Amino acid sequence: MTLEAAPTASDVVATAPVQTVYAPTHEVDVARTMGVHSRGTGDPTCRATGEGFWRTVRTPIGAATLLLRQRRHGIEAFAWGGGAHWVIERVPALLGADDDWSELSLHTHPALAEVRRRNPGMRLSRSGLMMEALVPAIIEQKVTTLEAHRAWYKLIRIHGDVAPGPAPAGMHVAPHADIWRGVPSWQWHRAGVDPRRSRTVVSACQIATALERAATVDAETAAKRLQTLPGIGRWTAAETTQRTHGDADAVSVGDYHLAAHVGYALTGSPVDDDGMLELLEPWRGHRQRIVRLILASGFAKPRHGARMTIQDHRSH
Repeated sequence: MTLEAAPTASDVVATAPVQTVYAPTHEVDVARTMGVHSRGTGDPTCRATGEGFWRTVRTPIGAATLLLRQRRHGIEAFAWGGGAHWVIERVPALLGADDDWSELSLHTHPALAEVRRRNPGMRLSRSGLMMEALVPAIIEQKVTTLEAHRAWYKLIRIHGDVAPGPAPAGMHVAPHADIWRGVPSWQWHRAGVDPRRSRTVVSACQIATALERAATVDAETAAKRLQTLPGIGRWTAAETTQRTHGDADAVSVGDYHLAAHVGYALTGSPVDDDGMLELLEPWRGHRQRIVRLILASGFAKPRHGARMTIQDHRSH
C-alpha cells in the first residue's frame, strides 16, 4: 500500500490517493461482484464508468471514495478521504477473497453449472458495514424497486456528503447514523418513505454502534440480532447480511418476485416462499450462490413455463 499520484478523473484535481493492487489467484469480476452494493443505475453511492467501479463508503473513521479498476495484472484500487486506509485494507474482502465456491455441487443442474462456468469471477462481496446495508434495505421494504430507489437517491443527495476525491459528479456518501436520526418527518414523506419504515430506520440508527458490531460475528448470528429489532424481519436481515457478510446461504424470503423467479428457473412453474426454500434445500449452505447464478443467467420468467436454458448472445 503506497501513496502515489492519483489517476485522472473528469474536471477534478485530486489529492494523492491511498492505493493498492489486489491480485488474487482466482478470477474476480469486479462488476458482477460489486453490483450487489448498487441500488440501481442512479445510485449516488455507486457508479460504473469507463474508469472503473466507483463506490462511496461511510467508514468508522470517515468518509471515503473507492475506485476499482480491472486490469490483467490484478485489480487496482484507489481511495480518497478520511476512511481511505480503512477501505483499502478491506478491498480483498469486498471483492470476495473469503468466498469459497469449491464445495458447491451443480452436477444435478447443468444449466446452473454452465452459468457458473461463464461467470467464474462472480463472488460474494463482504463490506463489513452494517448500517450502510441495513438502511437502504429498510427503505426497500414492501414497495416497488422504483419507489425504493427514488427515495434512496433523494435522501442521499439531501443528507449525504459530497464524495471525497475525484469521484464522478453527483456522487455522495450516505449519511452518518446521527444524520439519519435527524431527518424530519416531512422529508421522509416527500421522499416517499412511510412512517413505519422511517421509524424503523431511526430506531436502528439509535443503536448503530451496537449494530455495527454485528458485522464482526457470523452471518447467522448477525441476522438473528437484526430480527430482534421492531420492523426488521427475515427479508431485511437477509438483504443486509448478503452485503455485510457475503452470506452464502441468505435467502430473501418475502421478496415479491424471487420465489416465482426461482421456481420458474428450476422447475418451469412458479412457487411460493415455502416452495422456493424446498427447491433450494439441496444446496443449503450455498443458497444465495444459487440465487445469484439464477439472476446472472439472464433467465426471465416465461409465459409458458419452461425451465432455465442458457442463451449465448456473445456473437449477436
